[in-house]
Amino acid sequence: MGVSRVLLLTAALCCATAAVAADKPGDTKGTVLQPSAENLARTWAKANLVLPAALAGGRRWEGRAEDAPDVIGIAPLVVVMHGSSGVAPAVKEFQVWLADELGAASVAPDSLAIPDRLTYTSPVDVATYERVHALRLAELDHALKAARDWSWVDRQRLVMAGTSEGAVAVGRYAGKDVAARLIYSWSCEDNYFVTAPRLGIGPKEPVLNAISARDPYFSAANPWNKDRAVTGSCAAALKDDPRAEVMVIDAEVHTILNRPEVRDRSARFLRGVLNP
Repeated sequence: MGVSRVLLLTAALCCATAAVAADKPGDTKGTVLQPSAENLARTWAKANLVLPAALAGGRRWEGRAEDAPDVIGIAPLVVVMHGSSGVAPAVKEFQVWLADELGAASVAPDSLAIPDRLTYTSPVDVATYERVHALRLAELDHALKAARDWSWVDRQRLVMAGTSEGAVAVGRYAGKDVAARLIYSWSCEDNYFVTAPRLGIGPKEPVLNAISARDPYFSAANPWNKDRAVTGSCAAALKDDPRAEVMVIDAEVHTILNRPEVRDRSARFLRGVLNP
């Protein structure tokens, strides 16, 4: 099996779930899901940027990408794709951890900065989900291109990370110009959330997938997946990739990227990629 191993670990933590603005299952609010030059530019301008102390005069810097300070030096950059709740506190906490623990800068495009951007409470129809995924993938592509305009970004150490809704974009990105992918809280398989996984991952690409064994959305524990052969992780999808790792947490929560054991595994993975 190409996936290095599947770890079962114990833990418990509360989490964020589906979209922020809708009220009950099946509800949507807003109408806009169309990628446009203006919309993509807005998601980038309002992106949450975190610079490590070494790049920011000895003190970590946080703010919007449009307000980025002048930087001297070079560093790896992680493009972080948030879940359906937007650039939530968990995403910002993860970015701070990347800066303080690994000396990596990170930027999280803000999809919800788009005026009248459609939000939802699951489950909604899969056609709506796929429109969301198309927008998020366009945001990711735009962010990767825009990030290369920053002179301080080490282009050989550009990494993608995504959680939940954002993880779909990270998994589907078909470019070969990134050093690694981190896929949190999505299972890379056919489930209620997609018409098909449509992964763009290369055959020998470094990938870390971390997810709860009983994830409330993407495991077989969710009745929305009852008619699908859901296993609940990316292990099957990544089985032939010798550089892929899958970590399954013995838990029922969704948002896990800040759990201590997930951080430890993520740190080892990223150090192997960024400092081989």
